[in-house]
Amino acid sequence: MRIIAGKKKGLNIKTIEGESTRPTRDMVREALFSILTSKVPDAKFLDLFAGSGAIGIEAISRGASEACFADINPQCIKIIKENISKANFENESRIFNLDYKILLKKIKDEKFDIIFIDPPYNKGFGVDAINKISEYDLLSDDGVIILETDTNEEVPEEIGIYEKYNSKKYGRNILNLFKRKG
Repeated sequence: MRIIAGKKKGLNIKTIEGESTRPTRDMVREALFSILTSKVPDAKFLDLFAGSGAIGIEAISRGASEACFADINPQCIKIIKENISKANFENESRIFNLDYKILLKKIKDEKFDIIFIDPPYNKGFGVDAINKISEYDLLSDDGVIILETDTNEEVPEEIGIYEKYNSKKYGRNILNLFKRKG
């Protein structure tokens, strides 16, 4: 896998071997950052269920001021650390080997401009994570939450204080975009 654009364009990064993770394909990452173009520079970015860290690293490469990476899998954390080191993004990164519920409570006094959630499909973790993000009010006023799901996964139009304002389908992946209501 490679970084698509920005300061580290073309940098090859490691992914996790096996079926426990499914890296977001280049086409979907490119589409995601096309949607987020104006929001990324200087953004505070949260990459939940981070896997290899490719999304957060891409965000830093494109100008995000900071990325927080969270995954419960120790193998993922090892790969994230290696990828961040290879990109030389240690100063812009924070890494948490925690369950998303514990992490969200731990960072409850922070605000993020972009929150990317790519949980295991069809388990309800994404909707639950957005409920917790709503409960702790972790999203900045004009921030965006992106929940990546499979095409057969139901995603409500409203979750807590957020509403879905757009969704984009890319093959079997759907990017569901949420913002603060009103």
